[in-house]
Amino acid sequence: MWLRLRQIALVAEKLDPVVKDFNNVLGLEVGYRDPGVGRFGLENVLIPIGNQLLEIVAPIEDNTAGGRYLERRGGDGGYMVITQCDDHAPRRKRVEELGIRIVNQFERDDFRNMQLHPKDTGGSFFEIDEQMGPNAHDDDGPWEPAGGDVWREFKRTHLVTGIAAAEMQCDDPAAVAARWSEIAEIPVAKDAAGNPAIQLKDASLRFVPITDGRPEGLGGLDLTVADRQTLLANAKQHGCYRSDDQVYICGMRLNLV
Repeated sequence: MWLRLRQIALVAEKLDPVVKDFNNVLGLEVGYRDPGVGRFGLENVLIPIGNQLLEIVAPIEDNTAGGRYLERRGGDGGYMVITQCDDHAPRRKRVEELGIRIVNQFERDDFRNMQLHPKDTGGSFFEIDEQMGPNAHDDDGPWEPAGGDVWREFKRTHLVTGIAAAEMQCDDPAAVAARWSEIAEIPVAKDAAGNPAIQLKDASLRFVPITDGRPEGLGGLDLTVADRQTLLANAKQHGCYRSDDQVYICGMRLNLV
């Protein structure tokens, strides 16, 4: 069995300014807008980064889960780590054996969804999904939340080519990493800096101490870069520059690797 990092979800108070930042700085284009999130009082966009997706959601009603998460985390930031698996049934069985609550789940002919309760996982929302049907497990295969095959038309890789890692800041990084390891059935290793990490098929999940004064949550991504010079010039022009190795958009540390 394998798990890959297929989608990262961010939450923002306002959608359009964040979408503009990702376009202006990283050259990324909106590939899909899901009208189905309206039932949760949200609007969203799906933005391809290589063969992965970046989702940004924003509340359009009062008292939504997304709005409450914004309040808890003190503003824009990371929301969900969404993985793709090759066999959903044993993943669901594992979650049940561990006694982890499921926040949301559904099954369709072409898709299986399972979103885990962050109080039972720590770190962030952790979601495990499976795409069904022809070419479902290809690297650039269809992805139902991004309109099936629609997202592929909007891939822009001239500045960044993919997400290499997601970084969760935690009160107890080792404990959260151990919990995610139990769920994913992948052993905990150490990254170059000594942080606990889990290696998925295409990216790593890194667990680090809290250093920015914000609560536990998804705080950063590592992005593989195709044109660092242009990207950094864009970041400086649009007020998103942190260093030659990092830009800051939607409350996220975006590390350039």
